[in-house]
Amino acid sequence: MGVFGELLITAGVFVLLFLGWQLWWNSIVLTNEQASDASSLADDWKLPAVTGTTPTPTPTTTGAAAAPVNYGEPAVMGAPSAGNNFAILYVPRFGADFKRTIAEGVDPQTVLNKGGAGHYEDTQMPGEVGNFAVAAHRDGWGSAFIKINELQIGDPIYVETQDGWYTYRYRDTEYVTPYGVGVIDPVPQVEGATPVDRLITLTSCNPLYIASERIIAYGAFESWQPRSAGPPAEIASVVGSGN
Repeated sequence: MGVFGELLITAGVFVLLFLGWQLWWNSIVLTNEQASDASSLADDWKLPAVTGTTPTPTPTTTGAAAAPVNYGEPAVMGAPSAGNNFAILYVPRFGADFKRTIAEGVDPQTVLNKGGAGHYEDTQMPGEVGNFAVAAHRDGWGSAFIKINELQIGDPIYVETQDGWYTYRYRDTEYVTPYGVGVIDPVPQVEGATPVDRLITLTSCNPLYIASERIIAYGAFESWQPRSAGPPAEIASVVGSGN
């Protein structure tokens, strides 16, 4: 009995060490790798430097802040190959320096366990009418969406692609079973409906460490700006590695 008890204690220690590695050290490593990968991806998309004198913009309004510039219909990219990083997600509510790559697909081994987010392949692309739906881990493997429950109405959610930046605003949260796939429909939870809005849906496991359900955060499209216009001011300092 004594030997058996010691074996159980030893096994328990190994389990605790594994959990510590999975939830703490491994998450730190993956978070750092994600920041590096996202910066490299953004740097690859930078426009060539323009030589010569840059004209000084002329103010169009005085007093009250000017309305956001309307750049017309947002650019919509084609679907990338499975597993390829094609976008970067910025959510200031998750941290001032939060940025994660978005890859095509939600396979745990090839996408989600790398610490970033994955795009549900049958959903729309950034800026497209319909539902741009992504998933990420909430505990372990980088814990990209660990603060998804802390989003507040109106919080910005930015998506960067090679074409530019798309701004969404968080609007509400829903909790569903693991089989609640209607949340990624073009019109969430309305099967077969024709979409008219541009939405973003963030999905993750809930509650922490149990994952018996899913937490779903919805956002609505607000605006987009092409790469030539530069990034939104709130994330300008964390876009790429040169800022």
